[in-house]
Amino acid sequence: MDFKILLEKITPALKAISRRHVLYGTYDSEDLYQEMCLFLWSRFNEGLPIGMNEAYITKACEFHILNFLRKGRKRVAIRSLDELISAEGDTLGDLLADNREYIGTTTEVDLTIDDIKTKNLTDKEKAVLELLLKGCTVREAAEKLDISHVMVLKYKKSIIKKCHKGGLS
Repeated sequence: MDFKILLEKITPALKAISRRHVLYGTYDSEDLYQEMCLFLWSRFNEGLPIGMNEAYITKACEFHILNFLRKGRKRVAIRSLDELISAEGDTLGDLLADNREYIGTTTEVDLTIDDIKTKNLTDKEKAVLELLLKGCTVREAAEKLDISHVMVLKYKKSIIKKCHKGGLS
């Protein structure tokens, strides 16, 4: 099959995928569509789409985009508001001073990280939470705990479920 014909057939599906996976402000749907086209072109030149149906090729492009977004995303470094940022003793909290009323004062239950860590969580859930709060990805947490990333996702889901049920109050 000719590349142009293949691309014409699957373009609507690729555009739908690109709209579904837009990462806020980093890549727009056209960027993602072009990245899938480049991926498809490189695979086509290697001869790989031969004998594959369009759904399989489209899914391969979607997996490529998901990996592209996952690997291309920059990790956020968590900083303390008390961290010194100048020789004069200015802190990040001084620079980012916010005089608005704390919205959490009107909620029925204020959950803090300490509440979440100490109440109703199993040891594994606490370990997963600790690693995720330190900025580890799900796969990194799984590697450190010597469990599968799927188990980390299950523990994470369980933690969230316990928080929403009010099991921590």
